[in-house]
Amino acid sequence: MSGSNSSHASSPPRVTTRTLSKMRRDGKRISMLTAYDFPTAEVLDDAGIDILLVGDSLAMVVQGHSTTLPVTMDQIIYHAEMVGRAAKRAMVVVDLPFPEGQLDINRSIASSARVLKETACHAVKLEGGANQAGRIEAIVTAGIPVMAHVGLRPQNVHVEGGYRVQRDQEQLVADARAAESAGAFAVLIECVPSEIGQAITDAVSVPTIGIGAGPGTNGQVLVTHDLIGFQTGYLPKFVRQVADVRGSISDAATEYIRSIRDGEFPGDAESF
Repeated sequence: MSGSNSSHASSPPRVTTRTLSKMRRDGKRISMLTAYDFPTAEVLDDAGIDILLVGDSLAMVVQGHSTTLPVTMDQIIYHAEMVGRAAKRAMVVVDLPFPEGQLDINRSIASSARVLKETACHAVKLEGGANQAGRIEAIVTAGIPVMAHVGLRPQNVHVEGGYRVQRDQEQLVADARAAESAGAFAVLIECVPSEIGQAITDAVSVPTIGIGAGPGTNGQVLVTHDLIGFQTGYLPKFVRQVADVRGSISDAATEYIRSIRDGEFPGDAESF
């Protein structure tokens, strides 16, 4: 066929909303990590991650802010464009940053549409449950997949007075059910006791992704910088750190500085 692109033939099947639904039905665990740039997204995609999240967490782990609130829609789009271009298999989900998910519903639809039009990403994530059901439904009706986010909502940090474990099971289950009814394809559950993470998962039929929500969810997500030891400051209890990238970079920089000061770099091997 003259219009075909042979390079696509060897690409792995893309993870979609249908893929995730089937993974839940089949009892297969879903993996999700954050990414904010091309090389990170590329290596995570090559490793086989199911979902990449361009999270508003970039405000904290990339920009150095103390909350997720300062990151803008334009900045999210900038990072999402890089991640979307790198990912060949993973579904890429993009956070709606504050206050794009709190203003007029038409503003939320327009911002969500920017994600699909200006990047190669596939869905948005929106904080809130029952109180956001109308917004979720409107975005989904516009043809844009939505992952809901219940439990701890970082964009609500000043209302909550900090980052706190959420324990109101009745409300949390109601939030997840409302999000599912509104058309959300998945529900992210943050910082709840394990038994509530399990209760929410049991209460809905869409995939659930936990972060500090115990082992009973259908999948797990972490901030990649936390996972690989490239963070600064506080490390949440729910993180499993599996590498020390910050230490490796520090060691490399220290050795580089020493080699210059000792006159060892550049040597013959690095010279023309």
